[in-house]
Amino acid sequence: MEDRSDRLDVQLNVGDRVVQVRVAGEVDIATVAAFRSALWSAPARPVVQLEMSELRLLSAAGVRTLLAAHLRIRARGGELVLVDPTPMVARVLRATGLHRVMTILEPTRVVEAARRPVSAGVVGAPRRSVPVAAAHRPQAVSARCLPCAA
Repeated sequence: MEDRSDRLDVQLNVGDRVVQVRVAGEVDIATVAAFRSALWSAPARPVVQLEMSELRLLSAAGVRTLLAAHLRIRARGGELVLVDPTPMVARVLRATGLHRVMTILEPTRVVEAARRPVSAGVVGAPRRSVPVAAAHRPQAVSARCLPCAA
């Protein structure tokens, strides 16, 4: 399956145990429907790898879609693995706390993971069982404003 627009390109490759989704361009409010559609159309497999090396932008709408896809795939007994996010996307994943909830493979770990057999739906990284609520626990914030703090 392939979904192309001027700002987003999504390609799906289906294997016996892994579905590879390659996304390039921008995921924002205008393109998130195509992104969601591609993720939802992925057949049930132990692993869905989302290759993000050409993704330039991931908006809040894209973050919501990633989290929903993660929960949906996990409910089917699979795992959503984010592969090689660009620095901009990696910052978004860290800022939102998704890096604590989802498995993210950097380029060197992808090569290592490809050499290992797939077992129990995990590719190259230990499964993290961090509850979503724990990942989004607010940090303590000072009640004083910075200009007034002396």
